Amino acid sequence: MEQPPKSPDPQPADDAHDPVAHCYRHPDRDTGIRCTRCEKPICTDCMVSASVGFQCPDCVRGGSGTGHAPDANRPRNVVGSAVRGGDPRLVTKILLAINLLVFALTLIPDTGERIVDDLALVGAWPPPPYPMFQGVAAGEWYRLVTSMFLHQELWHIAFNMLSLWWIGGPLEAALGRTRYLALYLMSGLAGSALTYAVSAPDAGSLGASGAIFGLFGATAVLMKRLKYDMRPVIALLVINLIITFGVPGISWTAHIGGLVGGLLLALGLVYAPREKRNLVQAGTFGLVFVAVLVTVLVRTATLVA
Repeated sequence: MEQPPKSPDPQPADDAHDPVAHCYRHPDRDTGIRCTRCEKPICTDCMVSASVGFQCPDCVRGGSGTGHAPDANRPRNVVGSAVRGGDPRLVTKILLAINLLVFALTLIPDTGERIVDDLALVGAWPPPPYPMFQGVAAGEWYRLVTSMFLHQELWHIAFNMLSLWWIGGPLEAALGRTRYLALYLMSGLAGSALTYAVSAPDAGSLGASGAIFGLFGATAVLMKRLKYDMRPVIALLVINLIITFGVPGISWTAHIGGLVGGLLLALGLVYAPREKRNLVQAGTFGLVFVAVLVTVLVRTATLVA
């Protein structure tokens, strides 16, 4: 019997005309969606909503073509930060690493004692009326920051770092890296400023507790804004406040200063009106910084007078 002639082998379809192409960034994903500007195939993870259709990440980064900023179509979180990829706990991990590294250095014989002496928060040493040569009042303002990363006791750093991981990680993901880091540092500064203003001039203070309590306050504000159940964070905050005032040797001033600073900063971040969001948020951080600066200046004036 005569066999029918074999049809030629099918040729691969031209990707430009293939209705089911592969995403140009994820070759293992089939897609029927194309960028409305460059017509490259994009999957659902890569497509960015445009005024008409969808665009690829490359075209969005290069400009939307509508007169808006290149990142105008990027999704944003509740405080206005652009949602980006990567590790959502990157800043938290870096802060953890810095605290642990400094703690390890304090364990070195002799060297550790010098580190504590040089970095701890001290108002003035020796205290008035003796001529001072150490402390914030003597011009060592850096102690307001370095003391935030300094710990001596194992239980102290363990408690603070566990709190930083549990509270800081989710908060970083919610606020974005830049705003989260600014909140952490400014809350810590607020705690240091109140400690410097209220404590005895020769009393030493150290630890990340001021910054941690700032994160507690910010978490409470954020949960209120998102209408989450606030009972767990309130219970945790109450327990920490009981420990603060019930255990001798704990600097309540750093805790309260950081808490109040974190609450104020979070209110500015979370409740800023969208049309003036950046201005209100920057203004809130500016006001808290000015309050810290004035507090330090006034206290210094009383010690050097």
